Amino acid sequence: MNIMNVDYSTKIPNNVNLSEDRQVLKALEGWHPGYMNWWGDMGPEGFQQSLVYLRTAYSVDPRGWAKFDYVKMPDYRWGILLAPQEENRVVPFGEHYGEPAWQEVPGEYRAMLRRLIVIQGDTEPASVEQQRHLGKTAPSLYDLRNLFQVNVEEGRHLWAMVYLLQKYFGRDGREEADELLRRRSGDADSPRMLGAFNEATPDWLSFFMFTYFTDRDGKMQLHSLAQSGFDPLSRTCRFMLTEEAHHMFVGETGITRVVQRTCDAMTEAGISDPTDIAKVRALGVIDLPTIQKKLHLHYSLSLDLFGSEVSTNAANAFNAGIKGRYHETQIADDHRLTNDTYPVLKLVDGKITRVDEPALTALNMRLRDDYTQDCVKGLLRWNKVISSAGYDFKLTLPNVAFHRAIGEFKDIHATPEGVLIDDATWAAKKSAWLPSIEDGDFIASLMKPVTSAGEFASWISPPKIGIDNKPGDFEYVKIET
Repeated sequence: MNIMNVDYSTKIPNNVNLSEDRQVLKALEGWHPGYMNWWGDMGPEGFQQSLVYLRTAYSVDPRGWAKFDYVKMPDYRWGILLAPQEENRVVPFGEHYGEPAWQEVPGEYRAMLRRLIVIQGDTEPASVEQQRHLGKTAPSLYDLRNLFQVNVEEGRHLWAMVYLLQKYFGRDGREEADELLRRRSGDADSPRMLGAFNEATPDWLSFFMFTYFTDRDGKMQLHSLAQSGFDPLSRTCRFMLTEEAHHMFVGETGITRVVQRTCDAMTEAGISDPTDIAKVRALGVIDLPTIQKKLHLHYSLSLDLFGSEVSTNAANAFNAGIKGRYHETQIADDHRLTNDTYPVLKLVDGKITRVDEPALTALNMRLRDDYTQDCVKGLLRWNKVISSAGYDFKLTLPNVAFHRAIGEFKDIHATPEGVLIDDATWAAKKSAWLPSIEDGDFIASLMKPVTSAGEFASWISPPKIGIDNKPGDFEYVKIET
């Protein structure tokens, strides 16, 4: 069978020869009804019978891998898709550096591998759950379609992790696969495993921030796992990254369009001061200071997803050859990190200080630094929109010590500039830095659905180009009446 093309003859589309792997096929078919029940209960609310113009993978060839067509979301063909196997691939880092990559799970790393797969798998349905009500307030059919594309692909990424659990981890894997459907985002008794995936996504600006910042954490984690010496995990993550790119595109262009509309509205109204919040809000757009507060929130929540700056778990996963660094094979070192150091931000005598730590235990910090550099690209584009409109205002990333719940700075308060402050000052200033209830209420007041093809809500600009090069008035979602 051509590994590039996807077999659609089984209930579960795949390019891993499931038709010849009866045991795994049976296990996945047994899991399928539970997944469909979960999708019905927790997937996008109110649009399950709508025809949506979605892309579906038919190949894993990067030159042409997806086709577009109308499909009802419950009929979407979620599948198991792995990137092509590289001949003679070796473990690219750690104690097993240079040895042949593993096609089966090494016994001594079984528990560690399973946990990494489960954590990655848990984030996928969580974001669908967080976003399930957003369809009711979509600013256009274009945006509604993009939301649903993100949702079905997060569902497919869950399938990708469940395949690995079912095929390589026996009964333990089957139990973990069931647990992935049992947990719920924000649930008091069975929450999702990572904090950012239990936060509410109450409005579309939150959704754009989530897909820009939190999905970018996902990109970094997938890149690290794509380096794995366990080849099926590496291949799974490599193809997931192909789909993940669109999710971050939705976030980056979404925020760009919100900023653009705000600047256009201020210019049209002759407003010269972008911090005159009342005047700007009266135009029916989201003021730049509130966009900055949302940015503070989502960036800081996403930083927590990288875990503690210094981590023996990260060191163990690297040594084992299971989880590498971002672009591991492009780094010019020995890929073992035996004697290397890496600068880590720590709290020393009440001051934020750079301290050299062993590079092995500072892997989370390094990945987080790579993430921050990646985040900056979007800010450059957003700030160009603002400066091109003639406004003296810059969106910025807050200091890494700001609003943290995990790691070195979890027990302190700091300003977005990184100045340490006491509890009383934090309580007094918090609403100037993070979205307040009033900010949330204002944004919610703008969230009115727009369901006519080619029309857009007052607070967001149209995209420069449509999906699949479709015209501006293309009917991306056919809403049943």
